[in-house]
Amino acid sequence: MAITTSEIGKQGLRCRGPRQETLLRMLENTLSHAERPDDLIVYAGLAKVARDHAALEKIVRALTEMEEDETLVIQSGKPVGVFPTGTRAPLVLMANSNLVGRWATSEHFYELEKRGLIAWGGYTAGDWQYIGSQGIVQGTYQTLVAVADEHFGGDLAGRLMVTAGLGGMGGAQPLATVMAGGVALCVEVDADRIKRRVDSGYLERGTESLDEALAWAREAMDAKRPASIGLLGNAAEVLPALRERGVVPDVVTDQTAAHDLRYGYVPVGMSPSEAADLRDTDPDELARRARASIATHVECMLAWQDAGSVVFEYGNNLRAQAAENGVDAFRIPIFVERYIRPLFCRGLGPFRWVATSGEQADLDLIDDMVVREFPDNPLAQRWIPIARESVRQAGLPSRISWLAHGERAKLALLVNAAVRIGELRGPVAFTRDHLDPGGVSQPLRETENMPDGSDAVSDWPLLNALLNAGSGADLVAIHAGGGGYAGYMQSAGVTLIADGTAAADDRITAALTADTGIGIMRYADAGYETAADAVRSSGLRWFG
Repeated sequence: MAITTSEIGKQGLRCRGPRQETLLRMLENTLSHAERPDDLIVYAGLAKVARDHAALEKIVRALTEMEEDETLVIQSGKPVGVFPTGTRAPLVLMANSNLVGRWATSEHFYELEKRGLIAWGGYTAGDWQYIGSQGIVQGTYQTLVAVADEHFGGDLAGRLMVTAGLGGMGGAQPLATVMAGGVALCVEVDADRIKRRVDSGYLERGTESLDEALAWAREAMDAKRPASIGLLGNAAEVLPALRERGVVPDVVTDQTAAHDLRYGYVPVGMSPSEAADLRDTDPDELARRARASIATHVECMLAWQDAGSVVFEYGNNLRAQAAENGVDAFRIPIFVERYIRPLFCRGLGPFRWVATSGEQADLDLIDDMVVREFPDNPLAQRWIPIARESVRQAGLPSRISWLAHGERAKLALLVNAAVRIGELRGPVAFTRDHLDPGGVSQPLRETENMPDGSDAVSDWPLLNALLNAGSGADLVAIHAGGGGYAGYMQSAGVTLIADGTAAADDRITAALTADTGIGIMRYADAGYETAADAVRSSGLRWFG
């Protein structure tokens, strides 16, 4: 059954096919979540949806004019051209901020960016896969559930988590903590971000008073009632003040923007606007002051760790910045190795779907499918009901849930069949975080302390992208670090579209099998026996 203009959604079909229209809507949806839409910056101070407004206009025009047997090629957010490649080829191929090793430095990246020659895509901004803080909520929730299971008998009730940062990524923390049953005290230097999180339903309330914040936290802890509190202040000042009052949190982490000290962490004694002014006049001095503040921040986290708190970095490069100032920061573990990697070894990771029709009923139907079809996946069974109740939708109706190798293709095929017979009103886009079994090499985060020492081998995400392109995925992206992340990461993104066609069945089966398949092979190759067992049980041909 062909997809008609009315079925694709309320806006009508602007492109020459539903797949192109779906990718256009994914781009627009990503931009709708942007922290600085005028600058096309989606999150993390620098992650862009396109290089500039002129490039964005050309991308939109290309998507509306191209045929389904053509491929749009994008270099760091700028469209290069459209090529005739055939109906099985990806519609969009992109590479973002990839630099040759010796030149993969922050200084060289900034020089190129200033000249308009490059842009950082982040993880899911540059390839139009971002679904707002919701996309981070489940990973944070899953991490906290793992913390509760290991350290607190499976329950965070009455437990205090102290953290900082309520930006595009960190904004997930308060809601995830409440969903896991704990009490979150979130320090944030920007009052507008606190207000935004309260308005969005991700944060319950905020205050400028440390005394009031502690009173609220203690009240909730005593009642064993989940709660989230935003406290206006600088983490490098507030955390030491908490220590001086004898507070020893149960859990400590952080989600400030520490990856790039020119576009993120605000130094002690400065407001966000003052930091922005210093960025324009002396970015090196801004980075120096920020790094000194981070050193104080991390020293406090280490002191709490020594006092018995469960402390971990949540992947924002905080430890590396503190280490530059002589702090023994890597005594703090990274969350992936500590709590998430066992799931990756089984092919479990953050899978996403977006109802590009804009209809909430489409999302509800898919949620029902997940609960019905995967009774043996406890992560999905626990997550979907609580997400439906607690996660407020913004932008296109979307969901994220941790599904494993095999489960992802099964769900996407079921959804494609539902689009085909009209149970769903329009195409559904399937994607995932770059933080996934096969999607990334990042030696200070996802691939830290691999047992065979292969932390920095970036062949794996590159092979992932090549496999996905060869399998006919609709969009395939290769990203590397930009700014403060320059030289630190390599990742791959993928999007598959369920448009109801038989061709989509073929693309879904091939690409979603390859995407997680190469991931579990990566961990099996590194020496994880659980990953080797997952490969063997999957029926994949592996030469390990």
